[in-house]
Amino acid sequence: MKSPTKRSTQKYIIEGLTEKSSLIMEPWDRLFEIMSVVAMRCEWQMDKTNRNCGEILHRMKDLCRYINNFDDEGHRKYKHQVVYSTLLIFFKNAFQYVSSIQPSLFQASSPSSNQIPLILLDDLSNIYGDVDIDRGKHIHKRRKLGEGREKTLSSDDEECSGKGRSRHIIVNKIELPNSIDVLENFKLARESWELLHSQEALEKEFTRICMSWKTETWLWLRIFITDMIVYQGQYRKAINSLHQLGALQGAQQHVMSQGTLEQQRALIQMAACHFALGEYRMTCDKVLDVMCSVIPCVQDVVKVQEEIPKVKPRFRKDLKLLPCTSKAMMPYCLQLMLACFKLRAFTDIRDDLALGHVIVLLQLDWPRGENLFLKAVDKICQQGSFQYENFFNYVTNIDMLEEFAYLRTAEGGKIHLELLPNQGLLIKNSSPPLGVLPQEFKLQPSSQTADRHHTVTRGITKGVKEDFRLAMERQVSRCGENLMVVLHRFCINEKIILLQTLM
Repeated sequence: MKSPTKRSTQKYIIEGLTEKSSLIMEPWDRLFEIMSVVAMRCEWQMDKTNRNCGEILHRMKDLCRYINNFDDEGHRKYKHQVVYSTLLIFFKNAFQYVSSIQPSLFQASSPSSNQIPLILLDDLSNIYGDVDIDRGKHIHKRRKLGEGREKTLSSDDEECSGKGRSRHIIVNKIELPNSIDVLENFKLARESWELLHSQEALEKEFTRICMSWKTETWLWLRIFITDMIVYQGQYRKAINSLHQLGALQGAQQHVMSQGTLEQQRALIQMAACHFALGEYRMTCDKVLDVMCSVIPCVQDVVKVQEEIPKVKPRFRKDLKLLPCTSKAMMPYCLQLMLACFKLRAFTDIRDDLALGHVIVLLQLDWPRGENLFLKAVDKICQQGSFQYENFFNYVTNIDMLEEFAYLRTAEGGKIHLELLPNQGLLIKNSSPPLGVLPQEFKLQPSSQTADRHHTVTRGITKGVKEDFRLAMERQVSRCGENLMVVLHRFCINEKIILLQTLM
């Protein structure tokens, strides 16, 4: 029997990847049946055992080791076997991975087309770690920050070097019930890709086939390739891939109906890549673009805490599949911003603006950010003063308010705080304010103070101190405000100053 040519072999395979395949029952099973027929006609090394994709791929890896030991005809024959068998495993698993994380691309063929899309991002759970602070400092009788505290680090699971091959993907099983299968699809597709690029001869043949099939126009394949590059930690390459993905999406009308969601998805992934590259201003710029287009979700802060995995040790560089919803994207964006400002706020150089941004953002996961807040307080005490005129606009956390009230007392160190607009001009020549905020005002704020109109027209300590007292009283009454709305307003209103801080 005459063996089929390379062109006829390719024809058999590509028939299973046309658009009509969505109308075929179990198209991938049918395609593997075609592959069996091709294998027999091409006299490939096969056995009669029905193997799954993992077993086939393992066999192709073994065969690949000995390809160069065959003569020219055998080398060519088994090279084609490795390429086409691995190629089929690659496309099947990449397709199934993307159809699970973004089913809207396959509404005609996916029974779960209403499922929320997921996006692969670096996990940021460790942003509250790496805090070395003496917890005995700055603890006063009103504070309970040292009680009932969970550990900030955990040593569960295996160690991770941060390299692509050993990274772990965190998945919420409620959001993705078939998470085990999806992660297996991603693993097999990635390993298939690596095998196809392990030898020049294999890569050349694979590239030729992709060009012939015009795979550069397959949107789902570009999504997988982007995620794979992110997984590998090649962030600069991932940003370029995201730009290609955006151009591809713009050229396909059926994707434009999703519009904003697709743009947000790409912006968040770009922001995470820029952060990994140390480009913090670009990170913040992309994040703020996302925040301008999302609507804050009215949700309890506790629910946000429950969704965030335990903090991992610093050597772990895990990833997570995050739902493309405001409820999930906003906390992640705020965590990215916190990570950027944290690096600037805790350097030896004084930067009250960055430190103030950190304090505002630490409210999100309270009390998970306690240690980092205590480190901020420790730095303020070392400085002896602190200026952040947006404090009363965005800080509504009762523990933080009590701590700042305490810092002005003799027991707290008589720290010089400039937290009101233009306060610095009023008290530049005055001594630091004294006095202790009474306990009853912190627990039972007066309802009348919220409507009291007050101004400081004289640059005297007494006036400034009273102004601070009234501002703090009103702030306590705001502790019940929706935190996501407050932080969303912070990002929108302070966009310019946030970006300038990172210049």
